[in-house]
Amino acid sequence: MSETASLHALFGGTFDPIHFGHLRPVTTLAQQVGLQQVTLLPNNVPPHRPQPQASAAQRVAMVQLAIAGQPLFSLDQRELQRATPSWTVETLAELRQERGAQQPLAFIIGQDSLLTLHKWHRWQDLLSLCHLLVCKRPGYATQMETPQLQHWLESHLTDDPRVLHQQPAGRIFLADTPLVAISATEIRQRRQRGESCDDLLPAAVSAYIDREGLYSD
Repeated sequence: MSETASLHALFGGTFDPIHFGHLRPVTTLAQQVGLQQVTLLPNNVPPHRPQPQASAAQRVAMVQLAIAGQPLFSLDQRELQRATPSWTVETLAELRQERGAQQPLAFIIGQDSLLTLHKWHRWQDLLSLCHLLVCKRPGYATQMETPQLQHWLESHLTDDPRVLHQQPAGRIFLADTPLVAISATEIRQRRQRGESCDDLLPAAVSAYIDREGLYSD
């Protein structure tokens, strides 16, 4: 296949702040699936969770620091430039239009997001636009909520990464990624208690949080 048709993956999140729980599973996933490029998409107005504590500019700065010198990762700020909620399906539709109908596209989610995917805006359109690459999350169920949803999942599953490169969209791949029990909430709570977070996020991000006085109150 030509280089332009290689699978391109996208990974959205609040990144408030970005941490090893984001970066390490995705790096392992990239090795398993053969990804050359993962684009990070910071959310502006996340529909399913409280608003970020850090500003958009601060979250972008932290992502840039976290991925510096890592050619696997790039940054796309399009969702931050919208005043409307960051609906994943609309971002994917925009990217699909830009990349063309045949470009293999994938969206990376955690197991927790897979289990609640049926609550997402226009969730049934997602697989017409991309593949879903699912990273394990500690403590979450492995079965969907209803038999109908479980059937939907099983009817789209593939365990062959080559299929993800050969088709533009439509498959779900359950990745064997490490269980990294880190959350941004834990980092913010540690900061409020004045505790170190150096084991949870890149040193450059930790230093930036200190300089900016983030999450300390």
